[in-house]
Amino acid sequence: MRLVSFDLFRTLGVPGVRYVKPERYLDHLPEILEADWLLFPEYWQVNALHYAYGKRVFPSLASYHLGHDKIEMTRVLEGRWGAHLPRTLIAASVPSERARLLDELGLPLVAKAPRSSEGRGVALIGTEADWHAWCDANPVLYAQEYLPIDRDLRLVVVGRRVVAGYWRLGSEGGFLNNLAAGGRVAFDPVPPEAVRVVRDIARALSIDHAGFDVAWVDGHPYVLEFNRLFGNAGLRELGVDTGPLIHAYLASRSGRRPRGGAPRRAA
Repeated sequence: MRLVSFDLFRTLGVPGVRYVKPERYLDHLPEILEADWLLFPEYWQVNALHYAYGKRVFPSLASYHLGHDKIEMTRVLEGRWGAHLPRTLIAASVPSERARLLDELGLPLVAKAPRSSEGRGVALIGTEADWHAWCDANPVLYAQEYLPIDRDLRLVVVGRRVVAGYWRLGSEGGFLNNLAAGGRVAFDPVPPEAVRVVRDIARALSIDHAGFDVAWVDGHPYVLEFNRLFGNAGLRELGVDTGPLIHAYLASRSGRRPRGGAPRRAA
């Protein structure tokens, strides 16, 4: 396979990759046009590479387009997988909608910026004053019910499999479980039902590279969100190298468009 990568860090373990700086991709069009797969382009490159040049990209288009914006992600999940989504309300930040969301969700609630990761743009709202301050700063409101958890699951999808799973525990007195926000990893057994739900969602939506964050409440999994790009600290502790997994998946998809098992620790 001829592979061109636009992200050197995320393809270190993928054999035979040619690295091209994203901003210089037009200078390397002959190589790009000859490639079988283009790996980890920047979001702004995807439409040009796929629609203008007809190239296959990894992660999949769905991984890019649905993982880029929590509103788009939620609209897709809430219909078919609504039972596995925390109650989520989306509205314009106008007085009537501010009041409605507060009335329907109550306090505390979780507010999120539509485009954020690593715990940035996420706030636990405990008072009306905090809510109105958040609303003043955000033209679009994305609010979820507060789930009483002190940890969540990170389930990693590569290709058509959940390849790893672990728990993320929040710091003492903290709200966020993200490792980038001070959380820590635990390798307690991962509920098989959570793995099944994530696998089914990923396959149905053609998500082939993502980190799913899942809350486990009273024996029921709730998908909080998924991110196309995710941290690898937990994977390193598990000894999971995604490079060979990506390579094997792309090889298996040769001649076909990419579509999004038993995980290493999620069984």
